[in-house]
Amino acid sequence: MPLLINLRHLESKDLPLAGSLPLEELDIDTRDEMIEVGGALEYDLTVQLMEGGLLARGSLKVPLKCQCVRCLKEFKHDLILENWPIHVMLEGEDALPRVNDCVDLTPAVREDILLEFPQHPLCDPECRGLPKTSVGKAKTTAKKEDEPGSSPWAELNKLKL
Repeated sequence: MPLLINLRHLESKDLPLAGSLPLEELDIDTRDEMIEVGGALEYDLTVQLMEGGLLARGSLKVPLKCQCVRCLKEFKHDLILENWPIHVMLEGEDALPRVNDCVDLTPAVREDILLEFPQHPLCDPECRGLPKTSVGKAKTTAKKEDEPGSSPWAELNKLKL
């Protein structure tokens, strides 16, 4: 069931909402091979009417299955939005669609979750990437840059002008 808010319940007081939204209802298409939603959205929100719209505040938590962009190791990451606020309009061109007296917050929640996805998921900030192997590497006879005389300036210094 989507995250529906009955506007009549908000006329007299703020509405607390807590629960989970199944992965199918959240309908997130990451279009990213490195990130996949791993389960249901857990939410704990307070919703109130405010200036022609709704103000929702609270926390969101979504488990993610990620693949490190450096070493390709799979790892789990919980995307947590603490003190998450959103103001959605009930009138005008930016208004959320109404069904009878209810408004669905799911599209707004989905958008904010997508904006918080990690851009380059790392299993560890100190990840060094895939281990270096000698298979398939061509042997080079060039000097290392740490060796004296290996820089282009050293070669220019040898010129006698």
